[in-house]
Amino acid sequence: MPSTAAVAFEESVRRMNPVTAPQNQRESVAALLELLKHVATEQPEPAAYKLVSPTGEVTEIPESVFLLLERIIEVLARGDAITVVPVGKELTTQQAANILNVSRQYLVRLLDDGRIPFRKTGTHRRVRMEDLLAFKRQRDRDRMASLDDLSQLSQDFGGYEEIPTDD
Repeated sequence: MPSTAAVAFEESVRRMNPVTAPQNQRESVAALLELLKHVATEQPEPAAYKLVSPTGEVTEIPESVFLLLERIIEVLARGDAITVVPVGKELTTQQAANILNVSRQYLVRLLDDGRIPFRKTGTHRRVRMEDLLAFKRQRDRDRMASLDDLSQLSQDFGGYEEIPTDD
């Protein structure tokens, strides 16, 4: 019987909330990542990956699943949060807003302005994950370009004075 904490954690994952490794599990996650790196560098040919249940039942893991698990472990070992969302999934406006880290009202404004495609089911808006991620990638590229421009302007106009050191 899973603990209450385990059930709450599973429900959080199912709701597509970002998940991070709890502090008391970070050392184990980091050790698992090191083991995976070691296996990847020491294995001369493709390996058969297996999952062993608490009862000892062994199940082979397809390489595609293993690679996904490896990536998840890498992110968790850095201390970052991760959300796994099926591509093709339609999101509610609240789910989409959470992924972009903006308010639902701001997201609705982006939808109504035509910046992110959506469809309506009755009175509810639905956003395809691919469209949301495409918007996010473009937004991130635009932000980086703006920061580069701002940096260049700062350099062109003398930038910041050097901070004296006590050498």
